[in-house]
Amino acid sequence: MARISFSYLCPASWYFTVPTVSPFLRQRVAFLGLFFISCLLLLMLIMDFRHWGASLPRDRQYERYLARVGELEATDTEDPNLNYGLVVDCGSSGSRIFVYFWPRHNGNPHDLLDIKQMRDRNSQPVVKKIKPGISAMADTPEHASDYLRPLLSFAAAHVPVMKHKETPLYILCTAGMRLLPERKQLAILADLVKDLPLEFDFLFSQSQAEVISGKQEGVYAWIGINFVLGRFDHEDELDADASQESAVGRRRTVGILDMGGASLQIAYEVPTSTSVLPPKQEEAAKILLAEFNLGCDVQHTEHVYRVYVTTFLGFGGNFARQRYEDLVLNETLSKNRLLGQKTGLSPDNPFLDPCLPVGLTDVVERNNQVLHIRGKGDWATCGAMLSPLLARSNTSKASLNGIYQSPIDFNNSEFYGFSEFFYCTEDVLRIGGRYHGPTFAKAAQDYCGMAWSVLTQRFKNGLFSSHADEHRLKYQCFKSAWMYQVLHEGFHFPYDYSNLRTAQLVYDREVQWTLGAILYKTRFLPLRDLRQEGVRQTHGSWFRLSFVYNHYLFFACILVVLLAIILYLLRLRRIHHRQTRASAPLDLLWIEEVVPMIGVQVGP
Repeated sequence: MARISFSYLCPASWYFTVPTVSPFLRQRVAFLGLFFISCLLLLMLIMDFRHWGASLPRDRQYERYLARVGELEATDTEDPNLNYGLVVDCGSSGSRIFVYFWPRHNGNPHDLLDIKQMRDRNSQPVVKKIKPGISAMADTPEHASDYLRPLLSFAAAHVPVMKHKETPLYILCTAGMRLLPERKQLAILADLVKDLPLEFDFLFSQSQAEVISGKQEGVYAWIGINFVLGRFDHEDELDADASQESAVGRRRTVGILDMGGASLQIAYEVPTSTSVLPPKQEEAAKILLAEFNLGCDVQHTEHVYRVYVTTFLGFGGNFARQRYEDLVLNETLSKNRLLGQKTGLSPDNPFLDPCLPVGLTDVVERNNQVLHIRGKGDWATCGAMLSPLLARSNTSKASLNGIYQSPIDFNNSEFYGFSEFFYCTEDVLRIGGRYHGPTFAKAAQDYCGMAWSVLTQRFKNGLFSSHADEHRLKYQCFKSAWMYQVLHEGFHFPYDYSNLRTAQLVYDREVQWTLGAILYKTRFLPLRDLRQEGVRQTHGSWFRLSFVYNHYLFFACILVVLLAIILYLLRLRRIHHRQTRASAPLDLLWIEEVVPMIGVQVGP
């Protein structure tokens, strides 16, 4: 509210004074604004921390667990971002087709495609098998495409129609076809290349139908196992296996041991630098070593691997038993002729076989020659009798059958044993998993020393694995001794080696070599996604840079505003102090100079 006063010194002058706003009120408003801005700044910082925390890499084990759970679910065929691939395994006894799928590549050139086996609506693996093997078409190669039609029709029904033309098809033939003459092999493959594209729209060319070697099959099996185990992951922090990293930051890969009925296979990674070898061994090493790059670009060497792989025909469990029986038959008959004995010629005078359970009787027949045998159950003697079948040479770097073996660093290695390695430890001994040599030897020796009648009774009572049958009970003693000899005497594994795990499944699923095959065959496909990702990154990088720039610019502006408010408050405080000091003298001067005029109305 204004007031009018008159001065006797200057009657004609007017003094108007407007009450000023209290400095304390201004300070309250300023502090309120400062508090509001501080709260806004704090809220933005909290949101940024949440964003940064969410962007941190998650636990690798938890991610792998989620991926394994997802692999057991039905494949979403409605997802347009999924790609598909087909692999036909043309084996000796039959052919199987496997359907795989994978999402778009994530754009990181250091990562491989995330390939998984397709599952139908019932969450069952999409796989189909037919018999006999494709080698049965040797005399009628013109019917080879008819032979595979059921498999490809099965796959075509599961892969979305819109994806057929971009779904690669690989037909890989193994042992059965390798036994055929090359002329017949080419005739079968030519019929497939000519007729299959006329009926099916899959991405298929001449180079995608081939007869692979045992070396290739072993490499594909090695790739498949290590891929499922996550040993090709070279990014972020590693989990509990971090101590197993190599010097260059890559995860340690695992070797594989696979003993079937007829053959034995070993594959493992070897260092890029090896010791100097004699010329003959150097040539053998070149034949048995495979060097390949799983990366999508030859310039990226993170996925370059050098693998030793060898297949030993005749060293499988069943075939080794046949070789052993031939050896026993020949030696026994020769000894009978020299010494005039009749061991094994009648059931009353059988040959005592240390590799069979006590009391078990059997007959060996070869070329009209008969040998009666009875189990003795002496596991140690059995192992000694099997040693000649390893066919080792005197060379320290040789393993089974005198074949060169690349050195293994047993202090920094890990192996998985499949097929017979798992059956021998689990089916009746029930100690599958982590292998321990002395424990296995004791369990196998105790089993061999049991009477056959006791073992059959235990089998009837269900004390063995559900996979065990009478054949397993009968030859468990022999096969356990053979596995032990192959592992420790043939491949020179230490008796106390602790990094071998026997398994049938990896993460609850069977891993086929076909997974490694399609992973290797499709290794260049990510280049397509990487180019597209590069285009997006070219446009997106400016946006990210500008966002970061504006982000920090905003915080800088906030700081400037805060600084201005603080300076303003300080100046306001100085002005208030000046007015306080000057208020008393001014009031006295006013009283002296201003004379109230009686009868004059003040104010309106």
